[in-house]
Amino acid sequence: MNKMKEIKVEKVTLNIGTGKDQEKLKKALILLEKLTSIKPIKTITNKRIATWGLRPGLPIGCKVTVRDQRKEDIIKRLLSAKDDLLSNKQFDNNGNLSFGIEEYINIADTKYIPEVGMMGLEACVTLQRPGFRIKRRRLNKARIGQKHRINKKEAINFMKTQFNVEIGEEE
Repeated sequence: MNKMKEIKVEKVTLNIGTGKDQEKLKKALILLEKLTSIKPIKTITNKRIATWGLRPGLPIGCKVTVRDQRKEDIIKRLLSAKDDLLSNKQFDNNGNLSFGIEEYINIADTKYIPEVGMMGLEACVTLQRPGFRIKRRRLNKARIGQKHRINKKEAINFMKTQFNVEIGEEE
């Protein structure tokens, strides 16, 4: 197989949206730090939505991005919470996948945290091939050619072979 066609996991992003409830946000920050041992950052709203009580600058959630060697271990733990079953709809056309976990205690090797209570989270796995750096580099940015992009079918095959995931039609 061509080495430039090998697919790898670029990053895993864990996200918890809390709305304007600041107590829930504090609990979400504790949970993400316990799961990944990385300090999460708060996500800030840019828009004003009066009916939801949101204004610019208000923290409405938190997220953490895992890029080091722990990402494969975290993916395996998160998939075990979903019983290694994903839906076709959870993959996008660029080869990325997202799925939600209703309760964090379903994740393997995770114990109940009394100060957090029960809470769910969303996981997003971003896939890449060698050469994807050209779209993010500072000088001489370029687009990735259509043949080099990761499509939905390739992402599904990667998840089946790397993580032994079963793909269902509907969730």
